Amino acid sequence: MSEKKIPDRDLPLLKVKDLHVYYGAIHAVKGISLEVREGEIVTLIGANGAGKSTTLNTIAGLLKPRQGSIVLGGVPVDGTGASKMVFKGLSLCPEGRRIFQHMTVRENLEMGAYSRPKEEIDASLEDAFRRFPRLKEREKQIGGTLSGGEQQMLAMARALMSKPKLMMLDEPSMGLAPILVDQIFGIIKELHESGVTILLVEQNAQMALSVADRAYVLETGRIAMSGDAAELLQNDDVQKAYLGN
Repeated sequence: MSEKKIPDRDLPLLKVKDLHVYYGAIHAVKGISLEVREGEIVTLIGANGAGKSTTLNTIAGLLKPRQGSIVLGGVPVDGTGASKMVFKGLSLCPEGRRIFQHMTVRENLEMGAYSRPKEEIDASLEDAFRRFPRLKEREKQIGGTLSGGEQQMLAMARALMSKPKLMMLDEPSMGLAPILVDQIFGIIKELHESGVTILLVEQNAQMALSVADRAYVLETGRIAMSGDAAELLQNDDVQKAYLGN
């Protein structure tokens, strides 16, 4: 039976409903529901162990939910494996970057385009090098010899090579110096302005809320709060718990 796209333009690009994920007996995600609309940046913030990365990995098909539904572009995708999710329009820039250390910058980017027709890859490479001129300068350099910031740029550019409907970023600022964090978030803003839809998991709540349209606050596997990102940035509880105020 072939899948049918639901013909409703008002549907969110991504809709997650009542998601439950377990690691053995540990109930890591406890009924999370969220939406991402086309052109938005939506961020998930919360303490370590709140379930942020588990949620992203489940949406990406790396983990299988025990309960709940995931709909991307009007098509149910829960239970779809990670390799097939790329063909459905989703890309994940994982925590810790996970570039191919022994491949060149160009080869890493080409690996990100495996779901694309061969004739479109050159145009995607040109687009990646336009967005990330530092990578063009290091096109033939081995990925593992890049700086941390450059590796993060490479991971983001690789995720964009598949021309995703939805790009998910997991802790893009992790381990980077403050000046590089500013640079990475500047790139995220540019991607947003160009129309890329982003679901962002980020430990740096201040930066995440400053670039996002909407946000969900996760606590121990549940959504404790959600709303407009600018409003949550001013929320007293959020400031005390996550912004150090």
